[in-house]
Amino acid sequence: MSDTGKHVDAPAPSAASVGPSVWKVAVVAVIGPFMTQVDSTVVNVSLSTISHALDAPIATAQWIVSGYLLAMALMLPLNGWLVDRIGAKRLYLLCFSTFTLASILCGVSQTMSELICARVFQGLVGGVLAPMTQMMIARAAGKNMARVMGYTTLPILLGPILGPVLAGTILAHASWSWLFYLNVPVGMLGVGLAAWLLSPDTASLQKRPFDFVGFALISPGLAAFIYGLQNASHTEGKWILLAGAALLAGFLWHALRKGSSALIDIRVFADRTFSVAALTQFFANGIMFGRQLVVPLYLIAGCALSAAQAGWLVAATGLGMMCSFPLLGFLTGRYGCRAVSAGGALLAFLSTLAFLWMPTHQFSVTWAALSLFLAGVGQGTISIPSITAAYSSIPKARLPVANTALNIAQRVSGPLATTLLAVVISLTVHGTKSAQPQQFLPVFVMLSGLHLLAFAAAMFLPLRIHRASAG
Repeated sequence: MSDTGKHVDAPAPSAASVGPSVWKVAVVAVIGPFMTQVDSTVVNVSLSTISHALDAPIATAQWIVSGYLLAMALMLPLNGWLVDRIGAKRLYLLCFSTFTLASILCGVSQTMSELICARVFQGLVGGVLAPMTQMMIARAAGKNMARVMGYTTLPILLGPILGPVLAGTILAHASWSWLFYLNVPVGMLGVGLAAWLLSPDTASLQKRPFDFVGFALISPGLAAFIYGLQNASHTEGKWILLAGAALLAGFLWHALRKGSSALIDIRVFADRTFSVAALTQFFANGIMFGRQLVVPLYLIAGCALSAAQAGWLVAATGLGMMCSFPLLGFLTGRYGCRAVSAGGALLAFLSTLAFLWMPTHQFSVTWAALSLFLAGVGQGTISIPSITAAYSSIPKARLPVANTALNIAQRVSGPLATTLLAVVISLTVHGTKSAQPQQFLPVFVMLSGLHLLAFAAAMFLPLRIHRASAG
Protein backbone atom coordinates (compact mmCIF):
# COMPACT_ATOMS: atom_id res chain seq x y z
CA MET A 1 0.00 0.00 0.00
CA SER A 2 1.34 3.45 -0.88
CA ASP A 3 0.11 6.95 -0.12
CA THR A 4 0.08 9.30 -3.13
CA GLY A 5 3.55 8.28 -4.18
CA LYS A 6 5.23 9.54 -1.01
CA HIS A 7 6.15 6.07 0.16
CA VAL A 8 7.70 3.15 -1.63
CA ASP A 9 7.50 -0.44 -0.58
CA ALA A 10 10.55 -1.58 1.33
CA PRO A 11 11.72 -5.14 0.89
CA ALA A 12 11.07 -7.56 3.68
CA PRO A 13 13.83 -7.46 6.24
CA SER A 14 16.35 -10.22 6.41
CA ALA A 15 18.97 -11.11 8.96
CA ALA A 16 21.75 -10.66 6.43
CA SER A 17 20.75 -7.04 5.76
CA VAL A 18 21.35 -5.97 9.37
CA GLY A 19 24.95 -4.81 9.36
CA PRO A 20 27.39 -4.71 12.30
CA SER A 21 27.07 -0.93 12.56
CA VAL A 22 23.35 -1.32 13.35
CA TRP A 23 24.02 -3.79 16.15
CA LYS A 24 26.68 -1.48 17.60
CA VAL A 25 24.12 1.31 17.85
CA ALA A 26 21.56 -1.13 19.31
CA VAL A 27 23.99 -2.32 22.02
CA VAL A 28 24.68 1.27 23.09
CA ALA A 29 21.04 2.38 22.86
CA VAL A 30 19.73 -0.46 25.03
CA ILE A 31 21.99 0.27 28.02
CA GLY A 32 20.13 3.49 28.84
CA PRO A 33 16.62 2.05 29.21
CA PHE A 34 18.03 -1.05 30.92
CA MET A 35 19.67 1.15 33.57
CA THR A 36 16.56 3.28 34.06
CA GLN A 37 14.31 0.21 34.30
CA VAL A 38 16.51 -1.36 36.98
CA ASP A 39 16.75 2.00 38.76
CA SER A 40 12.96 2.50 38.80
CA THR A 41 12.28 -1.05 39.96
CA VAL A 42 14.75 -1.09 42.84
CA VAL A 43 13.45 2.28 44.03
CA ASN A 44 9.79 1.24 43.83
CA VAL A 45 10.30 -1.94 45.85
CA SER A 46 12.50 -0.17 48.43
CA LEU A 47 10.34 2.85 49.27
CA SER A 48 9.39 1.59 52.73
CA THR A 49 13.01 0.84 53.60
CA ILE A 50 14.18 4.27 52.42
CA SER A 51 11.36 6.07 54.25
CA HIS A 52 12.24 4.24 57.48
CA ALA A 53 15.96 4.95 57.11
CA LEU A 54 15.38 8.67 56.49
CA ASP A 55 12.61 8.88 59.12
CA ALA A 56 9.95 10.13 56.71
CA PRO A 57 6.34 9.02 56.16
CA ILE A 58 5.64 6.81 53.15
CA ALA A 59 3.44 9.55 51.67
CA THR A 60 6.50 11.81 51.51
CA ALA A 61 8.73 9.00 50.26
CA GLN A 62 6.29 8.43 47.39
CA TRP A 63 7.63 11.66 45.89
CA ILE A 64 10.87 9.80 45.18
CA VAL A 65 8.86 8.13 42.43
CA SER A 66 6.29 10.83 41.62
CA GLY A 67 8.85 13.63 41.47
CA TYR A 68 10.98 11.59 39.08
CA LEU A 69 8.05 10.85 36.75
CA LEU A 70 6.77 14.44 36.70
CA ALA A 71 10.28 15.77 36.03
CA MET A 72 10.53 13.35 33.11
CA ALA A 73 7.27 14.71 31.72
CA LEU A 74 8.61 18.27 31.94
CA MET A 75 11.70 17.53 29.84
CA LEU A 76 10.33 14.98 27.40
CA PRO A 77 9.15 17.61 24.84
CA LEU A 78 12.69 18.99 24.59
CA ASN A 79 14.21 15.82 23.13
CA GLY A 80 13.55 16.51 19.46
CA TRP A 81 14.80 20.10 19.59
CA LEU A 82 17.97 19.10 21.47
CA VAL A 83 18.77 16.29 19.02
CA ASP A 84 18.39 18.71 16.12
CA ARG A 85 20.44 21.33 17.92
CA ILE A 86 23.44 19.43 19.33
CA GLY A 87 23.26 15.97 17.76
CA ALA A 88 22.21 12.52 18.96
CA LYS A 89 25.64 11.26 20.06
CA ARG A 90 26.53 14.40 22.02
CA LEU A 91 23.10 14.45 23.68
CA TYR A 92 23.26 10.75 24.57
CA LEU A 93 26.73 11.15 26.11
CA LEU A 94 25.66 14.25 28.03
CA CYS A 95 22.43 12.68 29.37
CA PHE A 96 24.05 9.36 30.25
CA SER A 97 26.89 11.07 32.13
CA THR A 98 24.50 13.40 33.95
CA PHE A 99 22.09 10.58 34.85
CA THR A 100 25.01 8.70 36.40
CA LEU A 101 26.03 11.82 38.34
CA ALA A 102 22.44 12.24 39.54
CA SER A 103 22.53 8.65 40.81
CA ILE A 104 25.56 9.52 42.93
CA LEU A 105 23.73 12.57 44.30
CA CYS A 106 20.80 10.32 45.23
CA GLY A 107 23.15 7.94 47.05
CA VAL A 108 24.87 10.65 49.12
CA SER A 109 21.58 12.28 50.19
CA GLN A 110 21.24 12.60 53.96
CA THR A 111 17.60 13.67 54.18
CA MET A 112 14.38 12.85 52.36
CA SER A 113 14.26 16.37 50.92
CA GLU A 114 17.75 16.00 49.47
CA LEU A 115 16.87 12.61 47.97
CA ILE A 116 13.65 13.91 46.38
CA CYS A 117 15.54 16.86 44.87
CA ALA A 118 18.21 14.52 43.50
CA ARG A 119 15.52 12.28 42.02
CA VAL A 120 13.83 15.28 40.38
CA PHE A 121 17.18 16.20 38.84
CA GLN A 122 17.56 12.59 37.69
CA GLY A 123 14.07 12.73 36.18
CA LEU A 124 14.86 15.95 34.29
CA VAL A 125 17.77 14.16 32.63
CA GLY A 126 15.78 10.95 32.17
CA GLY A 127 13.06 12.82 30.31
CA VAL A 128 15.56 13.72 27.58
CA LEU A 129 17.27 10.32 27.66
CA ALA A 130 14.14 8.15 27.57
CA PRO A 131 13.14 8.65 23.90
CA MET A 132 16.68 8.23 22.58
CA THR A 133 16.62 4.44 22.18
CA GLN A 134 13.76 4.30 19.68
CA MET A 135 15.16 7.18 17.63
CA MET A 136 18.74 5.86 17.49
CA ILE A 137 17.60 2.39 16.43
CA ALA A 138 15.14 3.87 13.90
CA ARG A 139 17.90 5.93 12.31
CA ALA A 140 20.36 3.04 12.14
CA ALA A 141 18.07 0.08 11.37
CA GLY A 142 15.57 1.62 8.95
CA LYS A 143 13.31 -1.09 7.54
CA ASN A 144 14.92 -3.65 9.88
CA MET A 145 13.72 -1.83 13.00
CA ALA A 146 11.24 -4.56 14.00
CA ARG A 147 13.96 -7.22 13.90
CA VAL A 148 16.51 -5.15 15.81
CA MET A 149 14.05 -3.90 18.44
CA GLY A 150 12.73 -7.42 18.91
CA TYR A 151 16.13 -8.48 20.19
CA THR A 152 17.13 -5.30 21.99
CA THR A 153 13.91 -5.17 24.00
CA LEU A 154 14.78 -8.44 25.74
CA PRO A 155 17.50 -6.92 27.98
CA ILE A 156 15.15 -4.05 28.86
CA LEU A 157 12.55 -6.57 30.03
CA LEU A 158 15.15 -8.09 32.34
CA GLY A 159 15.28 -4.82 34.29
CA PRO A 160 12.01 -5.30 36.22
CA ILE A 161 12.97 -8.95 36.84
CA LEU A 162 16.47 -8.20 38.14
CA GLY A 163 15.41 -5.10 40.07
CA PRO A 164 13.65 -6.79 43.03
CA VAL A 165 16.43 -9.40 43.31
CA LEU A 166 19.15 -6.74 43.32
CA ALA A 167 17.19 -4.58 45.77
CA GLY A 168 16.74 -7.47 48.19
CA THR A 169 20.41 -8.44 47.97
CA ILE A 170 21.67 -4.89 48.44
CA LEU A 171 19.38 -4.11 51.37
CA ALA A 172 20.37 -7.37 53.05
CA HIS A 173 24.09 -6.52 52.97
CA ALA A 174 24.42 -2.73 52.57
CA SER A 175 22.64 0.58 53.04
CA TRP A 176 19.93 1.90 50.72
CA SER A 177 22.45 4.30 49.11
CA TRP A 178 23.89 1.40 47.14
CA LEU A 179 20.56 1.10 45.31
CA PHE A 180 21.65 4.25 43.45
CA TYR A 181 25.39 3.57 43.35
CA LEU A 182 24.44 0.49 41.35
CA ASN A 183 23.94 2.82 38.37
CA VAL A 184 27.53 4.09 38.42
CA PRO A 185 29.34 1.12 36.78
CA VAL A 186 26.48 0.70 34.27
CA GLY A 187 26.62 4.41 33.46
CA MET A 188 30.39 4.35 33.00
CA LEU A 189 30.06 1.36 30.67
CA GLY A 190 27.32 3.09 28.68
CA VAL A 191 29.28 6.34 28.29
CA GLY A 192 32.41 4.45 27.24
CA LEU A 193 30.59 2.34 24.65
CA ALA A 194 28.69 5.34 23.30
CA ALA A 195 31.90 7.33 22.84
CA TRP A 196 33.55 4.36 21.14
CA LEU A 197 30.79 2.84 19.00
CA LEU A 198 28.46 5.66 17.97
CA SER A 199 29.20 7.51 14.77
CA PRO A 200 29.99 11.23 15.07
CA ASP A 201 27.12 13.64 14.65
CA THR A 202 26.75 15.07 11.16
CA ALA A 203 27.69 18.67 10.54
CA SER A 204 24.24 19.45 9.09
CA LEU A 205 22.46 19.94 12.40
CA GLN A 206 19.25 21.96 12.35
CA LYS A 207 19.81 25.21 14.25
CA ARG A 208 16.12 26.01 14.65
CA PRO A 209 15.32 28.61 17.33
CA PHE A 210 13.96 27.53 20.67
CA ASP A 211 10.17 27.80 21.00
CA PHE A 212 9.87 29.34 24.48
CA VAL A 213 6.09 29.76 24.31
CA GLY A 214 5.61 26.17 23.18
CA PHE A 215 7.83 24.88 25.98
CA ALA A 216 6.00 27.01 28.56
CA LEU A 217 2.71 25.46 27.40
CA ILE A 218 3.46 21.79 26.76
CA SER A 219 5.96 20.93 29.52
CA PRO A 220 3.96 22.11 32.55
CA GLY A 221 0.79 21.06 30.72
CA LEU A 222 2.05 17.51 30.30
CA ALA A 223 3.25 17.28 33.91
CA ALA A 224 -0.02 18.75 35.26
CA PHE A 225 -2.11 16.46 33.05
CA ILE A 226 -0.29 13.31 34.21
CA TYR A 227 -0.32 14.42 37.87
CA GLY A 228 -3.98 15.35 37.64
CA LEU A 229 -4.87 11.98 36.14
CA GLN A 230 -3.04 10.17 38.93
CA ASN A 231 -4.85 12.25 41.58
CA ALA A 232 -8.21 12.71 39.88
CA SER A 233 -10.03 11.32 42.91
CA HIS A 234 -9.20 14.51 44.84
CA THR A 235 -10.58 17.98 44.14
CA GLU A 236 -7.08 19.42 43.83
CA GLY A 237 -6.20 16.73 41.29
CA LYS A 238 -9.26 17.57 39.18
CA TRP A 239 -8.30 21.26 39.01
CA ILE A 240 -4.70 20.41 38.10
CA LEU A 241 -5.96 18.00 35.44
CA LEU A 242 -8.17 20.76 34.00
CA ALA A 243 -5.25 23.21 34.00
CA GLY A 244 -3.02 20.65 32.29
CA ALA A 245 -5.63 19.99 29.61
CA ALA A 246 -6.00 23.75 29.01
CA LEU A 247 -2.23 24.18 28.63
CA LEU A 248 -2.02 21.27 26.20
CA ALA A 249 -4.91 22.68 24.18
CA GLY A 250 -3.06 26.01 24.12
CA PHE A 251 0.04 24.25 22.82
CA LEU A 252 -1.91 22.58 20.01
CA TRP A 253 -3.25 25.97 18.91
CA HIS A 254 0.22 27.49 19.16
CA ALA A 255 1.89 24.62 17.27
CA LEU A 256 -0.62 24.81 14.43
CA ARG A 257 0.25 28.48 13.97
CA LYS A 258 4.02 28.00 14.28
CA GLY A 259 4.30 24.95 12.01
CA SER A 260 7.84 23.62 11.68
CA SER A 261 9.23 26.24 14.07
CA ALA A 262 7.13 24.91 16.98
CA LEU A 263 8.88 22.88 19.67
CA ILE A 264 7.00 19.84 18.34
CA ASP A 265 5.73 20.06 14.79
CA ILE A 266 2.34 18.41 15.22
CA ARG A 267 1.90 18.33 11.45
CA VAL A 268 3.72 15.02 11.70
CA PHE A 269 0.30 13.58 12.60
CA ALA A 270 -0.95 14.58 9.15
CA ASP A 271 0.82 11.47 7.90
CA ARG A 272 -1.88 8.79 8.09
CA THR A 273 0.49 5.92 8.85
CA PHE A 274 2.20 7.83 11.67
CA SER A 275 -1.06 8.94 13.28
CA VAL A 276 -2.54 5.42 13.13
CA ALA A 277 0.67 3.98 14.59
CA ALA A 278 0.65 6.58 17.38
CA LEU A 279 -2.98 5.71 18.17
CA THR A 280 -2.10 2.01 18.25
CA GLN A 281 0.75 2.80 20.64
CA PHE A 282 -1.58 4.87 22.80
CA PHE A 283 -4.01 1.99 23.30
CA ALA A 284 -1.26 -0.65 23.55
CA ASN A 285 0.41 1.18 26.43
CA GLY A 286 -2.97 1.83 28.00
CA ILE A 287 -3.91 -1.85 28.15
CA MET A 288 -0.44 -2.78 29.45
CA PHE A 289 -0.61 -0.35 32.38
CA GLY A 290 -4.30 -1.12 32.89
CA ARG A 291 -3.61 -4.84 33.18
CA GLN A 292 -0.82 -4.16 35.68
CA LEU A 293 -3.35 -2.33 37.87
CA VAL A 294 -6.42 -4.55 37.55
CA VAL A 295 -5.08 -8.12 37.52
CA PRO A 296 -3.00 -8.04 40.75
CA LEU A 297 -5.85 -6.32 42.59
CA TYR A 298 -8.30 -8.98 41.41
CA LEU A 299 -5.97 -11.84 42.35
CA ILE A 300 -5.21 -10.49 45.84
CA ALA A 301 -8.45 -8.77 46.88
CA GLY A 302 -10.92 -10.83 44.86
CA CYS A 303 -9.33 -14.29 44.91
CA ALA A 304 -7.52 -14.09 48.28
CA LEU A 305 -4.12 -14.95 46.81
CA SER A 306 -0.98 -13.81 48.61
CA ALA A 307 1.15 -11.08 47.09
CA ALA A 308 3.83 -13.66 46.28
CA GLN A 309 1.32 -15.96 44.52
CA ALA A 310 -0.08 -13.05 42.54
CA GLY A 311 3.44 -11.94 41.64
CA TRP A 312 4.30 -15.32 40.16
CA LEU A 313 1.12 -15.35 38.10
CA VAL A 314 1.63 -11.81 36.80
CA ALA A 315 5.21 -12.76 35.85
CA ALA A 316 3.68 -15.01 33.17
CA THR A 317 2.86 -11.86 31.19
CA GLY A 318 6.50 -10.83 31.09
CA LEU A 319 7.48 -14.36 30.10
CA GLY A 320 5.03 -14.24 27.20
CA MET A 321 6.46 -10.93 26.00
CA MET A 322 10.00 -12.31 26.15
CA CYS A 323 8.92 -15.27 24.02
CA SER A 324 7.39 -13.09 21.31
CA PHE A 325 10.01 -10.36 20.93
CA PRO A 326 12.74 -12.39 19.15
CA LEU A 327 10.21 -13.48 16.49
CA LEU A 328 9.00 -9.99 15.60
CA GLY A 329 11.47 -9.33 12.79
CA PHE A 330 10.64 -12.60 11.05
CA LEU A 331 6.88 -12.23 11.56
CA THR A 332 6.77 -8.61 10.42
CA GLY A 333 8.87 -9.37 7.35
CA ARG A 334 6.71 -12.36 6.41
CA TYR A 335 3.20 -11.16 7.24
CA GLY A 336 3.48 -7.36 7.46
CA CYS A 337 3.08 -4.95 10.36
CA ARG A 338 -0.74 -4.81 10.20
CA ALA A 339 -1.20 -8.57 10.53
CA VAL A 340 1.34 -8.91 13.34
CA SER A 341 0.21 -5.89 15.36
CA ALA A 342 -3.54 -6.51 14.91
CA GLY A 343 -3.04 -10.25 15.50
CA GLY A 344 -1.24 -9.48 18.76
CA ALA A 345 -4.02 -7.13 19.86
CA LEU A 346 -6.62 -9.79 19.04
CA LEU A 347 -4.70 -12.44 20.98
CA ALA A 348 -4.39 -10.09 23.96
CA PHE A 349 -8.15 -9.46 23.79
CA LEU A 350 -8.95 -13.19 23.65
CA SER A 351 -6.75 -13.70 26.69
CA THR A 352 -9.05 -11.40 28.70
CA LEU A 353 -12.03 -13.71 28.12
CA ALA A 354 -10.86 -15.97 30.94
CA PHE A 355 -11.00 -12.98 33.29
CA LEU A 356 -14.54 -12.22 32.10
CA TRP A 357 -15.56 -15.79 32.95
CA MET A 358 -13.73 -16.40 36.25
CA PRO A 359 -15.24 -13.56 38.36
CA THR A 360 -18.75 -14.98 37.97
CA HIS A 361 -17.80 -18.68 38.04
CA GLN A 362 -14.68 -20.17 39.59
CA PHE A 363 -11.09 -18.97 39.75
CA SER A 364 -8.52 -21.23 38.10
CA VAL A 365 -4.78 -20.81 38.56
CA THR A 366 -4.17 -22.73 35.33
CA TRP A 367 -6.49 -20.55 33.25
CA ALA A 368 -5.16 -17.37 34.88
CA ALA A 369 -1.53 -18.32 34.14
CA LEU A 370 -2.31 -19.36 30.56
CA SER A 371 -4.36 -16.22 29.98
CA LEU A 372 -1.62 -13.92 31.31
CA PHE A 373 1.05 -15.71 29.28
CA LEU A 374 -0.99 -15.29 26.08
CA ALA A 375 -1.67 -11.67 27.02
CA GLY A 376 2.09 -11.15 27.18
CA VAL A 377 2.63 -12.85 23.80
CA GLY A 378 -0.05 -10.64 22.27
CA GLN A 379 1.11 -7.48 24.01
CA GLY A 380 4.64 -8.09 22.81
CA THR A 381 3.58 -8.17 19.17
CA ILE A 382 1.46 -4.99 19.14
CA SER A 383 3.97 -2.24 19.78
CA ILE A 384 7.14 -2.86 17.79
CA PRO A 385 5.50 -3.36 14.37
CA SER A 386 3.45 -0.20 14.88
CA ILE A 387 6.53 1.74 16.05
CA THR A 388 8.40 0.50 12.99
CA ALA A 389 5.56 1.62 10.71
CA ALA A 390 5.52 5.04 12.40
CA TYR A 391 9.21 5.72 11.92
CA SER A 392 9.29 4.25 8.42
CA SER A 393 6.62 6.74 7.34
CA ILE A 394 8.67 9.78 8.39
CA PRO A 395 11.70 11.21 6.53
CA LYS A 396 14.94 10.64 8.42
CA ALA A 397 15.47 14.36 9.00
CA ARG A 398 12.18 14.59 10.92
CA LEU A 399 12.74 11.55 13.15
CA PRO A 400 13.65 13.55 16.30
CA VAL A 401 10.35 15.48 16.19
CA ALA A 402 8.37 12.32 15.37
CA ASN A 403 10.13 10.45 18.18
CA THR A 404 9.16 13.08 20.75
CA ALA A 405 5.53 13.13 19.58
CA LEU A 406 5.27 9.34 19.68
CA ASN A 407 6.80 9.12 23.15
CA ILE A 408 4.35 11.69 24.51
CA ALA A 409 1.44 9.64 23.12
CA GLN A 410 2.88 6.56 24.80
CA ARG A 411 3.44 8.17 28.19
CA VAL A 412 0.05 9.90 28.49
CA SER A 413 -1.91 6.71 27.81
CA GLY A 414 -0.75 4.81 30.91
CA PRO A 415 -2.00 7.31 33.52
CA LEU A 416 -5.19 7.90 31.50
CA ALA A 417 -6.04 4.19 31.30
CA THR A 418 -5.23 3.47 34.95
CA THR A 419 -7.27 6.48 36.08
CA LEU A 420 -10.34 5.39 34.11
CA LEU A 421 -10.02 1.82 35.38
CA ALA A 422 -9.46 3.03 38.95
CA VAL A 423 -12.70 5.03 38.74
CA VAL A 424 -14.58 1.88 37.70
CA ILE A 425 -12.94 -0.07 40.54
CA SER A 426 -13.89 2.59 43.08
CA LEU A 427 -17.51 2.41 41.93
CA THR A 428 -17.80 -1.38 41.98
CA VAL A 429 -15.23 -2.68 44.47
CA HIS A 430 -15.79 -1.47 48.02
CA GLY A 431 -12.57 -1.99 49.92
CA THR A 432 -9.28 -3.24 48.48
CA LYS A 433 -8.42 -5.81 51.20
CA SER A 434 -11.38 -8.07 50.58
CA ALA A 435 -13.90 -8.04 47.77
CA GLN A 436 -16.21 -10.41 45.95
CA PRO A 437 -14.76 -11.72 42.66
CA GLN A 438 -17.86 -10.73 40.68
CA GLN A 439 -17.30 -7.08 41.65
CA PHE A 440 -14.33 -7.06 39.26
CA LEU A 441 -16.39 -8.00 36.21
CA PRO A 442 -17.16 -4.38 35.12
CA VAL A 443 -13.50 -3.35 35.19
CA PHE A 444 -12.50 -6.42 33.16
CA VAL A 445 -15.23 -5.54 30.64
CA MET A 446 -13.71 -2.07 30.33
CA LEU A 447 -10.19 -3.52 30.01
CA SER A 448 -11.48 -5.81 27.24
CA GLY A 449 -12.93 -2.76 25.50
CA LEU A 450 -9.51 -1.08 25.53
CA HIS A 451 -8.10 -4.22 23.90
CA LEU A 452 -10.68 -3.95 21.13
CA LEU A 453 -9.75 -0.30 20.56
CA ALA A 454 -6.10 -1.33 20.20
CA PHE A 455 -7.14 -4.02 17.71
CA ALA A 456 -9.27 -1.55 15.73
CA ALA A 457 -6.40 0.97 15.54
CA ALA A 458 -3.91 -1.71 14.45
CA MET A 459 -6.23 -2.78 11.63
CA PHE A 460 -5.60 0.59 9.96
CA LEU A 461 -1.82 0.13 9.89
CA PRO A 462 -0.32 -0.42 6.43
CA LEU A 463 -0.08 -4.01 5.22
CA ARG A 464 3.67 -3.66 4.77
CA ILE A 465 6.30 -1.33 6.15
CA HIS A 466 6.92 1.64 3.86
CA ARG A 467 10.00 3.77 3.73
CA ALA A 468 9.41 7.51 3.58
CA SER A 469 10.96 9.58 0.82
CA ALA A 470 13.98 11.63 1.83
CA GLY A 471 12.14 14.93 1.49
